[in-house]
Amino acid sequence: MVRIILLALCFTTLRMSAVPPPSESPYYRVSMVQAAPGKLTELIDLYKKELAATTAAGDEAPLWMRHSQGDHWDLMILQPMSPLLYWSAERQQKRVQAMEPFAEAIRNDIAWQEDLYCTGPPAGELRKAFAAGTFFHVEMFVVLPGHFVDLHRERDMENAYARALHQPENFIFLRESGAAWDLFTIGVFRDLKHYAESANLTPEQQDAAAKAAGFESASQIGPYLRRFISTHHDTLAVAIK
Repeated sequence: MVRIILLALCFTTLRMSAVPPPSESPYYRVSMVQAAPGKLTELIDLYKKELAATTAAGDEAPLWMRHSQGDHWDLMILQPMSPLLYWSAERQQKRVQAMEPFAEAIRNDIAWQEDLYCTGPPAGELRKAFAAGTFFHVEMFVVLPGHFVDLHRERDMENAYARALHQPENFIFLRESGAAWDLFTIGVFRDLKHYAESANLTPEQQDAAAKAAGFESASQIGPYLRRFISTHHDTLAVAIK
């Protein structure tokens, strides 16, 4: 029994020492929220107050965006978190106290919500991109059984394709628990014009970049992706000021 307790203590110590500093946390709680009819502006204002309060209470500042077209959620909120710190009793108590003045009003302004816990890029990298970007392309996937590794590889190949064409690469997020989405990506662009720049590339440029990334051609990127997924949602979104 003593040996088991000592091993548990050692494991806990190792996990604690492995917790990344907040700015480098690769863990996220991602909330997708649909506002009640006519309540979106009010909900955004309430969230601004609540998120400021939870940040002041010790949580990392979240990153968020507002739906423009595509999926039915209105807001995506990405909360960076170091799990052992985020779920500590002290942090939870402070968070609940900070949220209390806004909780009922926010609950009344929400028609639908789902949460996803996932790993992703270091929060510092994501913050840097969000600070420079105002337009987002979000792709969310449910993977066919046995093809998670294939889809992850395909996302890496598309990043190689974007890199060859001097376009922004996607940030990749992998599901840990929560909502059904197995993987999603976020592309961050300066604005809509930046997002549409790929239309200026010649077919020859696109095919060369696609082949270098491992695809048969640029026109085969979509069909190749669809070999591995059962559900795919695309959303264009904008920054919240």
